[in-house]
Amino acid sequence: MSLRKGLLLSATLTLVTQSPACQKNAPQPAKPTPSTTPAIAAAPGPPPNAPVDRSAWNRRAAALNLPLFRTRDDSPAHYAEAITVLWRSPLYATAEVWNEASLRAADERIRGDLVAPATPTGGSEADTRRLVALESELAQSRPTLLVTDLAQDATRGDGTVEMVRHLTVAAGYIERLYARQGGTLDLGIAVTDTAGRAAMYRNQGPWCEAPRTERDPDCNAIAGGRQRLSGLYPADVQADPKFCEALAARADGKVLMAPFAVVQYNRAGELSAVPYHLAWAEDMQAVAKSLALAATALTDPGEDALRTYLTAAAQAFRDGSWPQADEAWAKMTVDNSRWYLRVGPDETYHEPCSQKAGFHLVLARIDQTSRRWQALLDPVKTAMETALAQLAGPPYAPRPVSFHLPDFIEIVLNAGDSRSPFGATIGQSLPNWGPVANEGRGRTVAMVNVGSDPDSRATLAGQVSSLLCDETFALFTTDPEPQRMSTVLHEAAHNLGPAHEYAVDGKKDGELFGGPLAATLEELKAQTAAMYLADWLVARGKLSEAERTRAHVADIAWAFGHIAGGMHDAQGKPKPYSQLAAIQVGFLLKAGAISWRKDHSAHNGQDRGCFAIEPAKVTPAVQALMAQVAGIKARGDRASAEALRGEFVDAPGAWEELRSTIRERWLRAAKSSYVYAIKGL
Repeated sequence: MSLRKGLLLSATLTLVTQSPACQKNAPQPAKPTPSTTPAIAAAPGPPPNAPVDRSAWNRRAAALNLPLFRTRDDSPAHYAEAITVLWRSPLYATAEVWNEASLRAADERIRGDLVAPATPTGGSEADTRRLVALESELAQSRPTLLVTDLAQDATRGDGTVEMVRHLTVAAGYIERLYARQGGTLDLGIAVTDTAGRAAMYRNQGPWCEAPRTERDPDCNAIAGGRQRLSGLYPADVQADPKFCEALAARADGKVLMAPFAVVQYNRAGELSAVPYHLAWAEDMQAVAKSLALAATALTDPGEDALRTYLTAAAQAFRDGSWPQADEAWAKMTVDNSRWYLRVGPDETYHEPCSQKAGFHLVLARIDQTSRRWQALLDPVKTAMETALAQLAGPPYAPRPVSFHLPDFIEIVLNAGDSRSPFGATIGQSLPNWGPVANEGRGRTVAMVNVGSDPDSRATLAGQVSSLLCDETFALFTTDPEPQRMSTVLHEAAHNLGPAHEYAVDGKKDGELFGGPLAATLEELKAQTAAMYLADWLVARGKLSEAERTRAHVADIAWAFGHIAGGMHDAQGKPKPYSQLAAIQVGFLLKAGAISWRKDHSAHNGQDRGCFAIEPAKVTPAVQALMAQVAGIKARGDRASAEALRGEFVDAPGAWEELRSTIRERWLRAAKSSYVYAIKGL
């Protein structure tokens, strides 16, 4: 619908240096869960001299449910120089106070566990199977740190640090609201169930999410398992496998499926739509209070736009005035704020019907390097809209567009729906509803510090080298710039052509195609447009052929990563990015722009069979796919959409077998799970 997921989460506070009393003006989150780590009375001492594999250390710390991340392989004089303490919302926090003594104890525990890992053993045969499955679930992730240092902000004396502190409190309540939406808030896990608590935190629910374990019936963070039930609809309604369609088909279906409401029974026993701010008033008011305190704390005279948004967002949490908050948010730019903040309900992928907006918070710093792309694309936005409209054909007609081109941001903290178990969003266009969206005045961002760290780049190179032939791998680079360009074009394309709010005969895409298929189509349109617009820019002399080719190869590598994730989740719900990737690569294979050379070795020299890309054939194939997808959306042609999905996603045959090969090779590497640290709070 409006975001682009990276190939590649958790969160952070640093070593305790001040009293919790510094937060006395903030609303107090729920009491943290007692620690599962035994208290250590040992006095501080020098770290062990032996170096340690920090990647293995970090994976083991995560599996032991310890909010710690090692940034160095060596052993400096103080543990705090090598180990960062991660932010966690109170919903998932442990009760440790981290200092030299507790860091030393944790380091010794992790090192010992790496040398002699404990064998998973439960109280019953079934529970042992569960713990073994959880060990596999947790082993499929690789903690990846995004750290922010507020030291320079503290010298400004303008309330920036206090603002961020209040926003971390708001983030805690956002995670409670997201847990309410997912039906997981009241699910209890035994204090001694370390693996269960680790999985519950990473996945924001008890259900396993990793590719090899998401369908394992034994894999669950809670002993005995729990049925997956959304908190957005009554449990008895969800007993019908087609309850989404049944609700949408009712006379009051539009009201019930509105994005900012919970479906509940009223006093008369009838289904009704209850706005979020009424259904979950206590947590909504707590977020509002934290946002209002953040606005008051920020005294920087150059941050009027951010203060205005904080105030408007606080009011929206009180009364549901989301369109008014969007108006304030859309006025924030790289010119009037050093910060990017989005807080509220937005995306719908998280829930079974793909209709209800999920709560999230994204806090980031503005990266001014986006100005290059804004200068390049701003003058041609209308021309890009005209180009896509011509490919789409009637009844769609070009419309005025005035959206912001992507701002580059460096993520500080993701919470709620933005804190994925694996990977992180690398581009997003919002809002999805209301006048700001309808009139093309939305805001688009690209997250430039996601996937750009050395560990992630090395992992990606290894994955791609197992699939591409030598001559094609020579066109690939782990430099983030080609992927960044593609993300900019992808997110811009969400504001071009027949988009989320476009209607045919009065029906928008959710009604025309159904929520899951509509989401897949919109993402397919945007990602295909990213490739098409790269060619379009080359034809106008605004981009070199080499830049275009590198971007196309990076896009195909991106698609491989999502194909590896499988076409459906454990409940059978379509995965929009995986399905768009399968359609796109399958279409390019059919067109001869990509070929599978079964008798050639991949670039890594270990795998037999590899993909070769012919750049000259990619351009016409992409244009053909762009015309097909844009036309489907323009006409509201569900039959053609289902046929496209049927050919490249559902049909058995050679392409299905090749997808299995992609999956096997790609998943040899653990997937990034982002964790966050904020120093100086």
